[in-house]
Amino acid sequence: MTDPIRAALYLRVSTTRQAEVDLSIPDQQVQTSAYCARRGWRVVAEYVEPGASAMDDNRPEFQRMIERACDDDHPIDAIVVHSFSRFFRDAFGLEMYVRKLAKHGVRLVSITQELGDDPSQVMMRQVIALFDEYQSRENAKHVLRAMKENARQGFYNGSRLPLGYALSEVEKRGHRTKKKLVIDPVEAETVRLIYRLYLEGDAGRGPMGVKEVTKTLNGRGMRTRLGARFGVASVHKILTNPVYVGRWRFNQREAKTGRAKAENEVIEVAVPAIIEQPVFDKLQASLKARDPRILPPRVVTGPILLTGLAHCATCGGAMTLRTGTSKSGKVHRYYTCSTAARVGKTGCKGRSIAMDKLDGLVTTHLADRLLGPSRLAGLLTSLADKRASGNAEVQERAGALNAEIFHADDKLRRLYKMVEDGVTDIDDVLGDRLAALKSVRDRAKAALERIKIQSAPNITLESDQIERFGAFMRERITTGETTFRKAYLRSIVDAIEVDDKVIRIHGSKASLEQAVIAGEQIGKGVRSFIRKWRARKDSNL
Repeated sequence: MTDPIRAALYLRVSTTRQAEVDLSIPDQQVQTSAYCARRGWRVVAEYVEPGASAMDDNRPEFQRMIERACDDDHPIDAIVVHSFSRFFRDAFGLEMYVRKLAKHGVRLVSITQELGDDPSQVMMRQVIALFDEYQSRENAKHVLRAMKENARQGFYNGSRLPLGYALSEVEKRGHRTKKKLVIDPVEAETVRLIYRLYLEGDAGRGPMGVKEVTKTLNGRGMRTRLGARFGVASVHKILTNPVYVGRWRFNQREAKTGRAKAENEVIEVAVPAIIEQPVFDKLQASLKARDPRILPPRVVTGPILLTGLAHCATCGGAMTLRTGTSKSGKVHRYYTCSTAARVGKTGCKGRSIAMDKLDGLVTTHLADRLLGPSRLAGLLTSLADKRASGNAEVQERAGALNAEIFHADDKLRRLYKMVEDGVTDIDDVLGDRLAALKSVRDRAKAALERIKIQSAPNITLESDQIERFGAFMRERITTGETTFRKAYLRSIVDAIEVDDKVIRIHGSKASLEQAVIAGEQIGKGVRSFIRKWRARKDSNL
């Protein structure tokens, strides 16, 4: 008497939703088990794959089954599936694994497509596999088309929600529930805090970098929706995601390869905005400016005073150093439009200005006009007024939240009083109402706690402090080593625009205020990218 054939059952559906609500897997299990019983085969293992595509072999249970079937102890004689499409929906992949199993003496058996091993039936199996592959690709195309239309109508298609948003059921269509993104008031405060820390900083420390924002959030015990600590990548994603200005983008990348799709295939859906567009644009410009690929080390430590600051007014290109020698042998140095120097007049008409002349114009103007005590005091006073206005808005929002908490508590007290007095009982309707009021109150309380840290600190600058700073900076930007003069200039100047007849110097009041607070400490840190600092290795004797 020969031993019965040892069979392994492989059961699969394509999506987790099917696995949760469909009867396909139990039905596959019943039919494949009955098939083995009729033939006297012994089922030695079952491999269940809930929610995995058969277009590739990236399936844990599938790989575990193949590995076991190919073991040297030959534990399996046949793999039984409901149909070949359950095993693989790619014609090449199906044939590759059928041949791999055959080398180890294992057959692939479909209970609904029973085929032998003669050439005609092998050809039939390959034809079936081609049809399965075609059907799968057609289904994917139709599903994507339906999802794109769903997105065009403003509905949510699924995926991980961005921090700051929740889902709201808006309508039912048949058995499907349509959902849209709405703002989560508690998480939205975290998003606003992240943007504020990056642009303005905290406790008078000035704007922060992405890493410093991450450290601040984790230091305050704040966590992501999943309860994990924030990371640099997750914070950077929040800072660059256009969903926060009301633009949710769907269908940006290929699901399997991650390759970016053409812009005309992307669907942009309007959602409630958490961040204002000007704030978002300012932050993106700051991220780009701080990118080390955009701001190379030579801009910080090079010997040219206005490198990285001076730009051509026509094309926006950087003004770079060019030299020329006169007949007398004297070397002249110029700031020249880099675009014109690189590609010629077709790129920009170009302009040049003597290096000493531009350096002198900029530093003299800053010393005489910007850094005078009266001018400095006026600029900083206007900034303080603007900050006070911003704090008033935060306080107004806090007042609204306090009112919301008060009204919710008042309604809860009245409902509890009615129950105590025997006017009503806590039935399902009243229970739901109590739960809803508690939820509103708790969300408002959490949001109130979050915005307490949003009020910008009141910074008071004394007149003598401003005067000392002005005198200190007037001296530092006009004399001394070029590298340190650059550090002082960059602390108060964002860009210098060179036109034919005018030079425009751009900067922000917030940066100026932080420079005044830092005072004489500006530029005293170890300079980035300088490899020869302490070249004798005597810094830690």
